[in-house]
Amino acid sequence: MPIKTFKGMIPMGTQEKIHLSTRDGLTGYKLKKFQIESNAPGTGNYELVGKIFLTDQANSITDTIDFSNADLIATQYNSGSNGWGGNLPDSAIILDQETFNQDIFVTVACAAGTTDPVNFYIELEQIKLNLNASTYITVKNIRARTQR
Repeated sequence: MPIKTFKGMIPMGTQEKIHLSTRDGLTGYKLKKFQIESNAPGTGNYELVGKIFLTDQANSITDTIDFSNADLIATQYNSGSNGWGGNLPDSAIILDQETFNQDIFVTVACAAGTTDPVNFYIELEQIKLNLNASTYITVKNIRARTQR
């Protein structure tokens, strides 16, 4: 299965939309890797919280994690400080093994209040879906959006 990668930098407290949807919906994805990194490691105190969602989060980007949110498919916590001279090890990476065929949304926030932008890196496994699987995933996504 081919692996697609995405990387970039997100201003603190915002989101990045990763365009994945296709006209026929027959291409699915599974999350393989999600990492976030300060754009200036070792120069300040930070407690970064990165999350990946199946739906737009533009008006609800926070540094809290709620696994009861069905749209949340990944989180990562990354911290660092001047005292350590850099990052502590990635202390928490949670990846859902859900298959999806829609766009995803990456958010970043900082529990320590830093405003520096954050780098992200994502690896997705690309999966060929049959019509039944595509329809199931699409209907599931529509239901999740309408039940909010």
